[in-house]
Amino acid sequence: MPAPAQPKIYHIIHSDRLASIIADGFLWPDAAMAQRQGVGTTIGMSNIKARRLNELTLSCHPHLRVGHCTPFYFCSRSVMLYLIYRRNEELTYKGGKSRSSIWKLISTRRLLGRNRTIGAGRLLCRMPVRITLRTGRTLRSLAINWDAVQARQWSGNAVSRSVKEGKQAEFLIERAFPWRLVERIGVFSQGYVQPVSQAMQGAAHRPEIEIRRDWYY
Repeated sequence: MPAPAQPKIYHIIHSDRLASIIADGFLWPDAAMAQRQGVGTTIGMSNIKARRLNELTLSCHPHLRVGHCTPFYFCSRSVMLYLIYRRNEELTYKGGKSRSSIWKLISTRRLLGRNRTIGAGRLLCRMPVRITLRTGRTLRSLAINWDAVQARQWSGNAVSRSVKEGKQAEFLIERAFPWRLVERIGVFSQGYVQPVSQAMQGAAHRPEIEIRRDWYY
């Protein structure tokens, strides 16, 4: 499958974090969030977060730990969201899909036009082959397994392990990601449109809110 004409990147948050993100003007990496207790619900796996903070580094930037980057997925319907939906036993959060998870959708074209102002100015892509995305390149030029990213079936005896691995490819941005670059927020149902709208009340930047059941399990 060729790369989409305008690839997007996606980030999952719990709805109770939205207000603090708007107030700060940034999405923060786990390293920063660990110092900011009480600002919302954590929905990831604590053991994986600990490894990203303390062990895992980028081969292209060996002194930079993964937990110091703000992570995004290339797919709208990620493996992690499935684990949340299934209330995986390794998750401390067991709320499931419909009560909490909000997706943030960002236009890559808009992001790349401003990459020198984001964090330390580096856009990092963590995949089996890790590379640094520099000014002038786009996500379409990366060696992403787009078939895996778009796959609806990514597990089972008849499915190659490479499909699940490819679907979990991450786009990592060093340090924080500006709220002003968020273009859309996808929610599971109509019941979450009003709470999201209220959280953005008075904000200078108000991304479009969409009901996107197809982004959820």
